[in-house]
Amino acid sequence: MSRKTEATSNSSNAAAAAAAASADDAKKQLYSQTNGHPNGHSTAHDLDSSNNNKDAMLTHKKRGDALLRDDEREELMMTDRKKSSNDDDKDDKSKDITEGSSGSLSGADTWNFALLVVLYLLQGVPVGLTFGSIPFLLKAKMSYSQIGIFSLAHYPYSMKFLWSPIVDAVYNKDLGRRKSWIVPIQLLTGLMFLWLGMHIEDWMAQEQIAVGTLTVVFFILIFFCATQDIAVDGWALTLLSKENLSYASTAQTIGLNTGYFLSFTVFLAFNSSEFSNKYFRTIPQDVGLVPLGAYLKFWAMMYLAITLWLVFMKKEERSHSDEDDIGIKSVYKIILQIIRLPHMKSFMLVLLSAKIGFIANDAVTALKLLEKGFSKEDLALAVLIDFPFQIIFGYYAVRWSSGARPLKPWLWAFFAHLACCVIAMLLVYGFPADGVVTPAYFYMVLFTTVATSFTSTVSFVSMGAFMTVIADPVIGGTYMTLLNTLSNFGGTWPRLFVLEAVDYFTVSTCSVVDAKGQDFSCTSEPGKTMCQDLAGECVLQQDGYYFVSSICVLIGVLSLVFYIAPTIRYLESLSPKKWKLDQK
Repeated sequence: MSRKTEATSNSSNAAAAAAAASADDAKKQLYSQTNGHPNGHSTAHDLDSSNNNKDAMLTHKKRGDALLRDDEREELMMTDRKKSSNDDDKDDKSKDITEGSSGSLSGADTWNFALLVVLYLLQGVPVGLTFGSIPFLLKAKMSYSQIGIFSLAHYPYSMKFLWSPIVDAVYNKDLGRRKSWIVPIQLLTGLMFLWLGMHIEDWMAQEQIAVGTLTVVFFILIFFCATQDIAVDGWALTLLSKENLSYASTAQTIGLNTGYFLSFTVFLAFNSSEFSNKYFRTIPQDVGLVPLGAYLKFWAMMYLAITLWLVFMKKEERSHSDEDDIGIKSVYKIILQIIRLPHMKSFMLVLLSAKIGFIANDAVTALKLLEKGFSKEDLALAVLIDFPFQIIFGYYAVRWSSGARPLKPWLWAFFAHLACCVIAMLLVYGFPADGVVTPAYFYMVLFTTVATSFTSTVSFVSMGAFMTVIADPVIGGTYMTLLNTLSNFGGTWPRLFVLEAVDYFTVSTCSVVDAKGQDFSCTSEPGKTMCQDLAGECVLQQDGYYFVSSICVLIGVLSLVFYIAPTIRYLESLSPKKWKLDQK
């Protein structure tokens, strides 16, 4: 019963890396390429004599948006932690590396940090709607298969590496490298929100919702968000000073989490007539305080206002990389070179398959609770209570992942996440027969939600820490964008198949026959509607959720024991230099 999807996704939990410390998922429920950039840590150049020749060859190399230290930085981050404590000088250097980014923000960086939070918040609003609220609102009129079709709208976040080189290379010098994309994308998003706010209520009120139209519209919105994400991630590297680059991921997480939280938890609560009548009204009404159309129009105005402020009030400083750009074709060649690295294929397989065990829980469990009678406002309240826990979990997840084995917490969290999936499945099975949610049952749902978020956060941060160490600094954000895209896609591609499978393995028939005197299925929403029109009742013989969820968990356990865990331990033992394009 996690929030996302790898939004988030899959983001989202992406968004949980520093405030939750996160997908998308989103999902969501996304670790951005900003996490892959060095965090302003100082490196040591007075190691023993065996390293002197190597130190003499160290140079400043270009990394996308800034001149950063060479690839020895990442090796030091791991090797210095493994050295014996009998060498005081080496211990001091390791301490410098691990603590170099703990300073406070300067005045200029504070304002730029706030700007990044706002930009990421704008990105989180449509992500929260697409990965969270809209599927919940659609469930009353759509089958799991139809919701699976809508989940295709998540794909741009999982495929953004395909056009990220274009965003990095094509820009207007007068407007600025990043504002050239952020300004038009946010204007288009604001206008699309305004148009959608005028029509969405009519679409959602239809008896048969045009799922294809909704999918296309939200696919375009998420495409805009993913493109804005690429540009903002790059701008973060020049907005903040070198010693404060580590705050970029913090800004991303706070902003994305807040936007997702507002569009999912807060919106669902205030959109619910039951919640609104219970806490804010003396005279009950059939609609919530915040209709979907009004919510979209409000954020349309916010998008347009903030974008106009960016145009007229915020100047983008030119970076060194603006004067010497790598061509688009060269960047795509670099992506192919990364994929062809000796150990990358194994790592890619892990990223693409690791989330199969959790996907049924992430995609279906919350919807199944709603189907059984768990109210939207109670589910929103559970996520609301979970939010501060994510911040606390994020803090400790960062500390646990800062050692020589950043993926050790990831493996433990993998086991725990699978256990949470089993518990969630049992909770659905044990839903009160009378439909009355007792405090004890609600607390069990809350505990499972918090525990699942905890495992997702630890996994997300640990994997991000490992990616930061192995990413080649010579090629900018391209390396990290590829890794994060693969990780996001690992939580996106199985979702459609899982939702389709739930309907496929569900057996439900109407208690009355149709006009031809034949039994008919109640699995799809049209079948349920037809059964209701005939004054019948849908009789459930087999719920495909339990079968599909069990298969997913079983695949997760087997893959973890026999492939993922051994592969992760092997990859973790490799020197960071093995992951560089130039391994000389």
